[in-house]
Amino acid sequence: MRFPSPLIRATLIKRYKRFLADMRFDDGTEVTAHVANSGAMLGTAEPGMEVWLSPASNPERKLKWNWELVTVDGHLVGVNTAHPNGIVAESVAAGRIAELAGYESIRREVKYGVNSRIDLLLEAPGRPKCWVEVKNVHLKRGPWAEFPDAVTARGTKHLAELTDRVKAGERAVMVYLVQRADCTGFRPAADIDPTYAAALAQATRDGVEAICYTCRLSRDGIELAEPLAMNLSERT
Repeated sequence: MRFPSPLIRATLIKRYKRFLADMRFDDGTEVTAHVANSGAMLGTAEPGMEVWLSPASNPERKLKWNWELVTVDGHLVGVNTAHPNGIVAESVAAGRIAELAGYESIRREVKYGVNSRIDLLLEAPGRPKCWVEVKNVHLKRGPWAEFPDAVTARGTKHLAELTDRVKAGERAVMVYLVQRADCTGFRPAADIDPTYAAALAQATRDGVEAICYTCRLSRDGIELAEPLAMNLSERT
């Protein structure tokens, strides 16, 4: 995924109301940017952090800037949760995710479960359908990338719906996309959401597959990098 326009450096003043953040450009100009992230953004939204913004593609939009990246301990971290689905879809189409290779059709946002939409549905003649749910990961504690960074009843619901697809004889895969490159492993944040951690452990026992990949980030774009080892214990 390439950013369509050059990113502009700024300094975070504060994030508030989840989807808003005040920023200061290097020339002193202050703006309010859109934050495409409903999570707690632990460790990535401290006042004074260096951030990178993209201009809104719609000139009529009230908020003219989008928050894309933040610098944490010298590393770029992606905070825009609108990107992971596209990054994973691009990577599957290019054959860069071995676990999801061999499918002829990729459809996005297909209805399933109870008022849900799957991120990707992969299909090929003679193969069971493959339902793929993508989760953005930006939280790091110690060497670990962790998910979620806030309680997610929606995420737990998705695990139950993926389990239902496995029980129906189809394939279901959780993809955790880590929008940073400074972690050595992935695990659920069981202290933040023990219900989700327990549901993930149970779902994998029931046949739902879970994989994790890191990203390579620059001010030009974000692309899939390497698979990350996983510890799916419901206790940390």
